Amino acid sequence: MSKVKVGWVGMGRMGYPMAERLVKAGYDVYIWNRTRSKAEPLAAKGATLVDSPRDLAHVDVLGTMVSTGKDVEQVYFGPEGVLSGNETPAIFLDCSSIAVDHSAALRARLAERGAELVASPVSGNGKCVKAGKLSAVVSGPRAAFDRVEPIIATIAGNGVSYVGEGELARFCKIAHNVFLGVVTQNLAEITVLAEKAGVPRRAFLDFMNNSVMGSIFTRYKTNALVNLDWTTTFTPELLRKDLDLGLSSARALDVPMPVTAATREALQAHFGAATLKDDPEAYLQMDFAAILETVALGAGLKLESENSPYPTGLEVPQAAE
Repeated sequence: MSKVKVGWVGMGRMGYPMAERLVKAGYDVYIWNRTRSKAEPLAAKGATLVDSPRDLAHVDVLGTMVSTGKDVEQVYFGPEGVLSGNETPAIFLDCSSIAVDHSAALRARLAERGAELVASPVSGNGKCVKAGKLSAVVSGPRAAFDRVEPIIATIAGNGVSYVGEGELARFCKIAHNVFLGVVTQNLAEITVLAEKAGVPRRAFLDFMNNSVMGSIFTRYKTNALVNLDWTTTFTPELLRKDLDLGLSSARALDVPMPVTAATREALQAHFGAATLKDDPEAYLQMDFAAILETVALGAGLKLESENSPYPTGLEVPQAAE
């Protein structure tokens, strides 16, 4: 059993199962979450629940999986932040998706405290974490990465890719989520096209999954698209944020990205379509795959669940539960 002390902030759809894997692997895990009740189940499984981020200052590695750069900054440097006292963890491991500039600024501030930042954004959702199919892209000081690689590998069972120093992993994650948005938008469009021509969604998507164009992503989203199951894995608002980050980076680096720009505007239409729902705010907290309904609306097609469960490929083996 490892004696490395790992602090973890973020008990959301991604953060909880990531920290849970560390607990199951035998790490000494200390956790905090803004909503305490979300962290309590993991405390019952062996993690130590603390009262504030400041109480995590004694750990060797401080991990974070939160929504925005501002959230990361608050956890690190807020009034009750990890660094609000005199102790400093040696390595800060951030798995969040944040802007490159914000990450660089956090890295510089941490260096003033003698700490190193390892950026390790991930690819996948909570089900991927549980099934051992999450992957991670990492950048930062090589020596620091070498120290935390076993921790990252425990979280990301599908592979860890070290891409270099500084914020390079942030660029990779931004590019990844841009692709996520583009693929999802186009997958929705072609699925609606096929259905309007008379092809059931399940039949069409099964063909796509078994073709050279199929992927882990298209397969695990098929059940949602077939059965109109918008159980949240990632919200439209978070996807919009990432598309904006991609376009901002593209402008800074003089890279034309017309397909991304078109996808961003198509996604914006989903926010408008949400106003037609009884509870627009709640609808926009549902999964981003619900853009299928917006595409169908534009095509004059009313979708119905096909009530036909489809294997996601992310089923967790019974022994891993």
